[in-house]
Amino acid sequence: MTNFMDEPTALRWSDSFAILPPSDPICSRLPGDKIILPPSALQQLLAASSTRTTASTHGSYSYFDSSYRTSQPYGQETQQLPNPLIFRLVNPKNHNVVYAGIREFSAPEGTIGLSSLLLEALAIGPDDYLSATPDVIDVEDSDGLASRNAGAASSRITVHAVELHKGTYVRLRPLEAGYNPDDWKPLLERQLRQNFTTLTKNTVIPVQGSQGEQFKLLVDKFAPDGDGVCVIDTDLEVDIEALNEEQARETLRQIMAQGQAGSASGSSKGGELSIWKDAEGQVMPGQYVDYTLPSWDRSQELVISLSGIADADSLDLFVTPKSRQQRALPRDSVHVFGNFAPAQYGVKSITISPTNVELEDAESLLISVHAYQAPNSEKAPATSTAYTYTIRAKAASTKGNSADESMQLDQEEHSSDEEQCTNCLQWVPKRTMVLHQNFCLRNNILCPICKSVFKKGSPEYEAHWHCDHDDAHGDSALGKAKHDHVFHTDRACPDCEFCTNSLPDLARHRTSVCPGKIILCRFCHLEVPQEGDPFNPSPEVVLSGMTAHELADGARTTECHLCDKIIRLRDMETHLKHHELDKASRAKPVVCRNVNCGRTLYGVGPKGQIGTAGSPVKPPGNDIGLCALCFGPLYVSMHDPDGKALRRRIERRYLSQLMAGCGKAHCANEWCRTGRSNLGLEAKGSSAAAALPLVKPFLAGALDASQPCYFCVDETSQKGRKLAELVAAEKVWDLEWCVAAAESEKANVDRMRDWLQAWAPRR
Repeated sequence: MTNFMDEPTALRWSDSFAILPPSDPICSRLPGDKIILPPSALQQLLAASSTRTTASTHGSYSYFDSSYRTSQPYGQETQQLPNPLIFRLVNPKNHNVVYAGIREFSAPEGTIGLSSLLLEALAIGPDDYLSATPDVIDVEDSDGLASRNAGAASSRITVHAVELHKGTYVRLRPLEAGYNPDDWKPLLERQLRQNFTTLTKNTVIPVQGSQGEQFKLLVDKFAPDGDGVCVIDTDLEVDIEALNEEQARETLRQIMAQGQAGSASGSSKGGELSIWKDAEGQVMPGQYVDYTLPSWDRSQELVISLSGIADADSLDLFVTPKSRQQRALPRDSVHVFGNFAPAQYGVKSITISPTNVELEDAESLLISVHAYQAPNSEKAPATSTAYTYTIRAKAASTKGNSADESMQLDQEEHSSDEEQCTNCLQWVPKRTMVLHQNFCLRNNILCPICKSVFKKGSPEYEAHWHCDHDDAHGDSALGKAKHDHVFHTDRACPDCEFCTNSLPDLARHRTSVCPGKIILCRFCHLEVPQEGDPFNPSPEVVLSGMTAHELADGARTTECHLCDKIIRLRDMETHLKHHELDKASRAKPVVCRNVNCGRTLYGVGPKGQIGTAGSPVKPPGNDIGLCALCFGPLYVSMHDPDGKALRRRIERRYLSQLMAGCGKAHCANEWCRTGRSNLGLEAKGSSAAAALPLVKPFLAGALDASQPCYFCVDETSQKGRKLAELVAAEKVWDLEWCVAAAESEKANVDRMRDWLQAWAPRR
């Protein structure tokens, strides 16, 4: 008989392949250490695997794409391959070696697709790629397999199937100074889990940041020691250390410099805002000052305002509610609420309604003040001056605002003695109209479009403008340039194919459907791009309410902590709701009739199972409503169909408790001499004559399971009953469930509450 516990022999297979260029569609998006091999390689691997003495069939994760698994006829045979499937790549020209994992078997015969990381590690040059000339033909090799003629100019990569040890430790070294290791580790965890099967010593791992930046880390050391390790299904400890002391000092200096913003000559540092007071600040042109509003009255409208603005077009205000769906800081092209309009009387504001859907589940409000800088004025001397402002967040007043009051003033009735000037539109007395018009026509001029009045020859009139594309207008050249830059300049989304000529439209896209929008994944708990197709979203994404990243990440499985079933992460919430429904229909456990006992009659299982008369977890061994431990001192192996002997034993136990006591220091039984002494109560029934009248009322219902009894118990059981009564007094769970929790968790009150949350229905 074959012993399936034996270790399988190593998979022996190797071959050489021509290298596909990075521009080939097959390998244009290969991540991490992934390669693409031709289908014939899979056939050879399966043939080599079938010769091994034992097949390794356990393991639930496959490193083939779903499209390959569903389209190939090798569904069962692929289980014979090692899991994961790892290859050792060798470049014969320079003898560089790197380890890789498989992405799929779909490359043209005789070729291999390599990720950019592998191309760099193997030092593949432009002359080493397979030539895409029309005269490339298919030839048969010595094994009769068709392969592509690579030509004499192209190089070939030798591929060996190998097995690597699971890594337990890796040391990484950054190639540049200034990176904060606290920022790298969550990004690195996501990168390794999604894109890597192996790590090779002395290779460089590029880690993509959440804001588009890229970190480069050198793989420096492993445990267990070797040239490479497998990073699948293992707990990998990661250390990030500087290359040398000079780099460490420079990194520390840059991190400290980032925390020392807000000097007198630069932009303010920002920080937390309070709805009770103003905050003053300054910002340099082209820079941002970020604030956080941690709390506010969510039942009223919130007004965030900037005041003290000297130049109407100098400052912009952006707000983003920070939630699981919005993580990026507000910027001109990434914000939920924004105000690009010129300041009115030195003030501009954003009003947010409490019913706005963007405030749902918002942890706080991220607020940014931006100083506009014309694209062609970076080196102008005037841009070195900081703009000052005062920022305030407060609840909207219910009284009429100044704009409403001014409107009411404009709409007030005029007397019959007043007449409106046709030039400046002011109301003046009729008797002075001639003098007024003579002066007004010589000095003032009216804009025929917006009806604004200017002094002839004034700088404001010379700079007055109207947009040819919309109804915007202003009185400065900076305002015109800013309007054209914000609303009439073509720009493309950096993360997808979306194009627009409006910054507000771009911001709306990047905070809604853009695949590059940063979210906090509910499954991996990392800040990651939401991914997906913004123009043709998947129906599953739309119906589930999850992002494309969460839908893919939620396909991972885990074990339910309540029932031990294997559940997909994205289905766990629904699965737990089924547990909640099951709790509502659960019958109460039957507790021991002894009021001092903290045990159930039929026992509690390890996964919340409540024993019943039909299926006890531990049988009580009696039918008078006592648990096995309380009934133990009363048990005698004799025939007693009428229960007379049992009544006598119960009577003797009561008399013994009242007259002599149990002698236990923890006892708190009021029907025990020792218990009454411990409670500071007066003893009663010290003699048989005095105790018998007290005991006789108990004998009538001694065998009735519905009547209480008062026997001394061990300390753990008594403590469990007291804790159960205290928890039940909170009126969240019934006493019977609290007793079951005390029995299951050995009278640990914190674990009792966890047990009740998981298994007990609420009142």
